[in-house]
Amino acid sequence: MKQKILVVDDEKIIVKGIKFSLEQDDIEVDTAYDGAQALEMVHKNDYDMILLDVMLPKMDGFEVCRNIREFSKVPIIMLTARSDDMDKIAGLENGADDYIVKPFNIMEVKARIKAILRRTGTRDDASAIIESGDLKLYTDSRRVFIEGREINLTAKEFEVLEQLVNNPNKVFSREKLLEMIWGNDYPGDARTVDVHIRRLREKIESTPSKPRYVHTKWGVGYYYA
Repeated sequence: MKQKILVVDDEKIIVKGIKFSLEQDDIEVDTAYDGAQALEMVHKNDYDMILLDVMLPKMDGFEVCRNIREFSKVPIIMLTARSDDMDKIAGLENGADDYIVKPFNIMEVKARIKAILRRTGTRDDASAIIESGDLKLYTDSRRVFIEGREINLTAKEFEVLEQLVNNPNKVFSREKLLEMIWGNDYPGDARTVDVHIRRLREKIESTPSKPRYVHTKWGVGYYYA
């Protein structure tokens, strides 16, 4: 099955360039030019990834991302014209998996897409299972259940949790998690890990300030116990 990506940007020349380049790699590409249209298309179609501009008519990219995260864990890469750290953190806080600053090199965009698609795999629901107490991870379909209740995680949140659960009581530094999950060439810093850990705790912990699963070793890093 062809991989399918939605590209959302109000600059049609950018959309056209990304679409053409991805189609050369045999990827099916849908396009949208405002936030409302993008959200409607995500409701109607299954995508392997979404490239989502921040500055959009009708509904900005942050709001679109928040809305998508209410019903889908499809990987989202935010496209932003500003390199301000707060914009990047805002994207991650709203559920994005990655961000790319404009102007960008299309080869960088394609490399980021391929890296995430390799890790997220297919939409097939057949799964290997990791069980730890009342927590259950389906590694192929990338679904998480706690006490039988499904928890909706983003691609990166799942990867962080999977890494920690597979290595119980082993402490990973923020820098090590950044390298393992985002890759050596990722331009962000360790605060990216902190944002994802905080979001992960908000979803899986009944009391995030007193975690049962993902713990902090102060001054060292994070671990699962």
